[in-house]
Amino acid sequence: MSTLKNGLLAGLKTSWTLSKIIFPITLLLVILQHTPVLPWIIELVSPIMGVFGLRGDAAIPLVLGNALNLYAGIAGILSLELTVKEVFILAAMLSFSHNIFIETGVALKVGVKLWVVLLVRFGLAAISAIVINLVWSGGSDIAKYGMAPKVSDIPEGWMEIVLLGLQKASFGVLQLAMVVIPLMIIIQYLKDKQYLQKFSQKLAPFTKVLGIEPNASMTLVSGLVIGLAFGAGVMIQAVQEDGVSKKDATLVFIFLVACHAVVEDTLIFIPLGIPIWPLFLLRLGIAFVLTIVVATIWKRAEQTKRKEVFTA
Repeated sequence: MSTLKNGLLAGLKTSWTLSKIIFPITLLLVILQHTPVLPWIIELVSPIMGVFGLRGDAAIPLVLGNALNLYAGIAGILSLELTVKEVFILAAMLSFSHNIFIETGVALKVGVKLWVVLLVRFGLAAISAIVINLVWSGGSDIAKYGMAPKVSDIPEGWMEIVLLGLQKASFGVLQLAMVVIPLMIIIQYLKDKQYLQKFSQKLAPFTKVLGIEPNASMTLVSGLVIGLAFGAGVMIQAVQEDGVSKKDATLVFIFLVACHAVVEDTLIFIPLGIPIWPLFLLRLGIAFVLTIVVATIWKRAEQTKRKEVFTA
């Protein structure tokens, strides 16, 4: 009974913490969606699309995906006639960088620095697009989409826009709670039965390669399965209760930026008519390489600092 109670309390507490980020941002973005702000941003970004091997109107799904979420970005892609290569480049960019406001807010709550979040997400998106454009000479056929986006009614007047924003923001918080609360109860049960400790030990070789301590393994797995926003509940609790250091939280976040919600965020690209296995392997490969490189540099910097302290 205490397991259920403690898990429920942890879930409610985490849901409340995350809802204070998700609700206002969702409400603001829904309102902005029906103002000239997003079209203005799209117009501003369009001229630099050529650098990534994309034409100007490809800015539409990029802005929508980053400002809102992956589904909005995909809806933007489906509204355009693009080549397979252009769609694959957009899919790669959106895989690394989407839902930027909410997921950045969550990362900051965990203790990851803002410049790390933005540099990793936008950096990976830009570099992957440039490399794919230079390396891949094929994909010139027009992409054949498997389905068309559902067209929703456009709200009329400010009252309808605000009501729509409140509806979507409330649904976002409810959806979050429906994932986070059961997850916290399960984690509490695993903790009380000592399964979590055994699980962390099993994953120790994997986390060791990444330069991450075993007590951060549950955070890593949660993010891989359910994504950054929902997995943040586990991450916040891990930092507060399980002694996960800010270094490990940052390394886990860097890995998850490149590769999170691997099932959902890979499968939703199927309707775009692009090869999804290369996209999945690209995300996973970059996640491993980037995290190992950052962990190695971080470790050497700490060793150098310790040597300087001893010799001083």
